[in-house]
Amino acid sequence: MNYDVFLFDLDDTLMEFDVSEQNAFRNAFIGAGLAEGLDAYRTEYKAISKILWRQLEEGTTTLQELSVTRFRQLFDKFGIELDPTDFAESYLAFLGKEAHLIDGVLDMLDRLGDVRLAIVTNGFFKAQIARVACSSLNKRFETIVSSEEAGFQKPRPEIFQETLNRLGVTDTSRVLMTGDSLTSDIRGGNNFGIDTCWYNPNGLENTSGHKPTYEIRNWEEFCVKEKAAN
Repeated sequence: MNYDVFLFDLDDTLMEFDVSEQNAFRNAFIGAGLAEGLDAYRTEYKAISKILWRQLEEGTTTLQELSVTRFRQLFDKFGIELDPTDFAESYLAFLGKEAHLIDGVLDMLDRLGDVRLAIVTNGFFKAQIARVACSSLNKRFETIVSSEEAGFQKPRPEIFQETLNRLGVTDTSRVLMTGDSLTSDIRGGNNFGIDTCWYNPNGLENTSGHKPTYEIRNWEEFCVKEKAAN
């Protein structure tokens, strides 16, 4: 690798999302007086959410619709009489307090040295900004671009163009997009015409048809590749 502009996904790339989601989900339900049945609720919620996030990538729903629809469907499933809009806001407020970095991320960023850094996320803007602000990632990135704010979600090329516009970067050959999702991060980078790095800590097989420029299992591998290039 030989780049000086690095774009990163946030969830399950720089931060552990499952822990954050679990804590926020639990706190929101306990706050609503529903401490019982959390395991069943979350299992169903994750199934619903997975479908809706895929629809977001495909452009058949919006982030605002996703936010409320996942809880509306969940409450309908279990006969829970809560306002899904209010609950969605409560959940995101709790999510904004959760920041759990993946091992090796800070060392990797330190070793990159004097480069341009940005986060490109399909997550909710306020929650993502809050999570970064309360973590050791705070002030390390020049900009955080969310699909909610930009009006375009990964893998749409427009969100990457918006990011480079904010950075004032025109030479795409110097840009690398890194993330864990083949259908969002890698496909999106490919669509935009920049090199990509697939963060694949579990060694999953790539059957998506979206080919990354690089593939890593951990952040030490990322540092080794970058050091070798320089």
